[in-house]
Amino acid sequence: MNTLVLLIRLARPHFLLGGILLYALGAGIARYLGATIDWGIYFLGQAWVTLMQLSTHFLNEYFDSPADLDNKNRTPFSGGSGAIGPGKLPRAVALWAAVSCLTVVASLTVLLMRDASPGPAGFMVMLLIFLGAFFYAVPPVKLESTGYGELTTSFIVANLVPALALILQFGDLHRLLAMTTFPLTALHIAMLLTFELPDYAADLKHEKQTMLVRLGWQNGMNLHNLMVLTAFLLLGLAVFRGLSIAIALPAFLVLPLGILQIWSINRIASGAKPNWTLLTLSGVMLFGIAAYLITFSLWTR
Repeated sequence: MNTLVLLIRLARPHFLLGGILLYALGAGIARYLGATIDWGIYFLGQAWVTLMQLSTHFLNEYFDSPADLDNKNRTPFSGGSGAIGPGKLPRAVALWAAVSCLTVVASLTVLLMRDASPGPAGFMVMLLIFLGAFFYAVPPVKLESTGYGELTTSFIVANLVPALALILQFGDLHRLLAMTTFPLTALHIAMLLTFELPDYAADLKHEKQTMLVRLGWQNGMNLHNLMVLTAFLLLGLAVFRGLSIAIALPAFLVLPLGILQIWSINRIASGAKPNWTLLTLSGVMLFGIAAYLITFSLWTR
């Protein structure tokens, strides 16, 4: 039972919710545009996305375990799963779990190509998701330690995952995709920066060149605040470019939470004692609630 609990902990299932939500957003755009949802293809594509996410989690745990063991500020959203180490799971378990997931992904890819006929655009999106997810954690590229991993991850989760769902159901891309996902990309970058703040000391010690380490904590905090404000600016611009106010308006309900997050970051920058769990949780809520409200609006229109 303890081994099973550790395996579940290693998978970090709460992170899979982002892929599920953003995939639903892409399918919601297709439905909003008049497409009839093919539920068989929908769940096949969702399984592909989820297993890609899991493989990335496992690879990241495998290659980051030395630094994660040295992290004293672990939260549910940062610092690794804590499932690998003395008295816990061997490090090799994460590697073999990743290999197993990627094996299933290969089989699902064949099924999607046969049953969904996604065409060149769909194939390219799937290829970009695979390359970005795989090389996020795997040396020698290891985007996670270059300062560009956050941009790659945000683009995959907030843009490419909904793009895949849209192509599988609608057969093509549409400008609504950019209108609804680019604001979420900015919020996702802000969220990842909150994840990196508790890990900052350990990342510096192990020379892990995350975006926050490359920028420095002060510039990183300023970038976080800029990304939050940019998200709502992009959403407002999307309305002027034709996005229905009925879709955009609910997302503005989280603006007070964004302002509160900026205030919290500024307090920490001024020397206030941080509550890392609360900070990372509010970052997740800001991104997650905004994505949910946009998705819900698309599915109910």
